[in-house]
Amino acid sequence: MKTNSIKDYFQLHLVVLIAGFTAILGALISAHSLSVVFFRTLLASGGLFIYLYLKNVSIKVSTKATWQLLATGGIIALHWFTFFYAAKISTVAICLAGFSTGSLWTSLLEPIWDKRKIRVIEVGLGLMVIVGLYLIFLFEVNHILGLFVGVFSAFLSALFSVINSRFAKHHSPQIITFYEMLGATIFTFLPVVYLFFEGSVDFKIIPQGLDWLWILILALVCTVYAFAEGVELIRKFSAFTFNLTLNLEPVYGIILAYLIFGEKEQMTTGFYAGTFIILASVLVYPLLKKSKFSKN
Repeated sequence: MKTNSIKDYFQLHLVVLIAGFTAILGALISAHSLSVVFFRTLLASGGLFIYLYLKNVSIKVSTKATWQLLATGGIIALHWFTFFYAAKISTVAICLAGFSTGSLWTSLLEPIWDKRKIRVIEVGLGLMVIVGLYLIFLFEVNHILGLFVGVFSAFLSALFSVINSRFAKHHSPQIITFYEMLGATIFTFLPVVYLFFEGSVDFKIIPQGLDWLWILILALVCTVYAFAEGVELIRKFSAFTFNLTLNLEPVYGIILAYLIFGEKEQMTTGFYAGTFIILASVLVYPLLKKSKFSKN
């Protein structure tokens, strides 16, 4: 049986807090969302390369695996683009409300991938999520596009998570992340170059001023550090405890957004009611999954 210290729990919640902070950084950066993803993944892949080199870890994989991991990096790039874009066109809270549907998408994608039946509890919790989204739709009409983009971002996140669960059987998390960050960099390179030469004043392709600081934090703290720390914490905690705590990401993010942006992030009562229903379904899912009802 695993026993964990207060320091272990603090580090686990710190990683989740950092994850929730990414949407805030995306809103703070003035550069185009594609540019943010490109520079984040470029710096992150470079940082991970140094990390692996210092750890004396070989990055050699088969040609087939290389292409598969790079392609998955393209999915991750699209996920991060939509995630930051949702925060820019609406609010951080709306973005995270949509993103909190990730567990629902995972519960739907895993049965398709594993060719098994969808369980009753998954259908029930899926309906709860739909009710929560409907409440947000009713009260936050001006932010519907941002919510839709956030939900789509959550779908992409669930998709590459399911794919990565297969990769993890054959490759280390370090190798998977390095190649996927590299793939995301390659995937966003040409669109960023096109927008740069297109020259429209609507597209701020090159980050300015504090943008570089926020991107460095995104790359080195929110990606490289959080990744390395997360790998270490997975060894200390049970998968159940780890994943249950990760579900608190939208909660931390919404609280941080309100503290940082103030009234801009203040939503209607309907938003909070809908978000509560979504988060309740997300948090209760792991508990029900371990119960006897998960077999039905």
